[in-house]
Amino acid sequence: RETLRLLEAADPWREFTMPRVESGSILAADGKTPLYYRLVKPVHFDPNKQYPTIVYVYGGPHATNVKESWNYQARPWEYYMANRDYVLFILDNRGSGDRGFEFESCTHRHLGRIEMADQMQGVKYLSSLPFVDTIRIGVHGWSFGGFMTTNLMLSHPEVFKVGVAGGPVLDWKYYEAMYGERYMETPQTNPEGYAEASMVGHAAKLKGRLQIIVGYNDPTCVLQHSLAFLRACEDAGTQPDYFVYPGQGHNMMGRDMIHLHERITRYFEDHLKPLRK
Repeated sequence: RETLRLLEAADPWREFTMPRVESGSILAADGKTPLYYRLVKPVHFDPNKQYPTIVYVYGGPHATNVKESWNYQARPWEYYMANRDYVLFILDNRGSGDRGFEFESCTHRHLGRIEMADQMQGVKYLSSLPFVDTIRIGVHGWSFGGFMTTNLMLSHPEVFKVGVAGGPVLDWKYYEAMYGERYMETPQTNPEGYAEASMVGHAAKLKGRLQIIVGYNDPTCVLQHSLAFLRACEDAGTQPDYFVYPGQGHNMMGRDMIHLHERITRYFEDHLKPLRK
């Protein structure tokens, strides 16, 4: 019997040494809701070694990081860091998209509270893996992920030693009304929620190495976010690092995108990886 092959979907990276990308689920902080994660292991993974680990986070509404697609939607930077001997962990917490109204709306009026609790469940899972070096856990995210990165660094300094927060929301009263008030209502009707979610009010809690990266012309997370946080850090005597891309908006474009990822990588190479030495 003769077989005629019309199409073939071969692995385009089969001739390259690529990291292993795995996916699974853990329970949320409520003890019942399954959350999906992506785990990227280093190239030439050795189960007897312990690796520095970076939690990449977004966690906000209408977005999903882990999907049933090619390599569970792993990003090129994750492959790059896996080639530098890092473990990457990505978890879609409650409040993120594509899981129905109840899953996404449970964070209403208190952005950051449930999301943080779920991300810490992810850390609990990471801590159970013998190849994860719990002394060297970092965190990185952009926009809402920058808010989450800063929040995790300030709230759990015993866990997260190094963080890179890009274009972060640092005080929700400065954020665009059509988004912020949809999920938080107004500062007048929800003062407790805004105070809890303001990183400006928690600047004194910074202990690890935190780098904040922004675009000077960002119309989404305007400069008031980062400048107010820096002022609070100066008043509290804490020391974040800060980098501004002149002429750029909320997301870096062109050659600055390469420079950005070099900068993020270098920050973890300089401050996270050496912690075990």
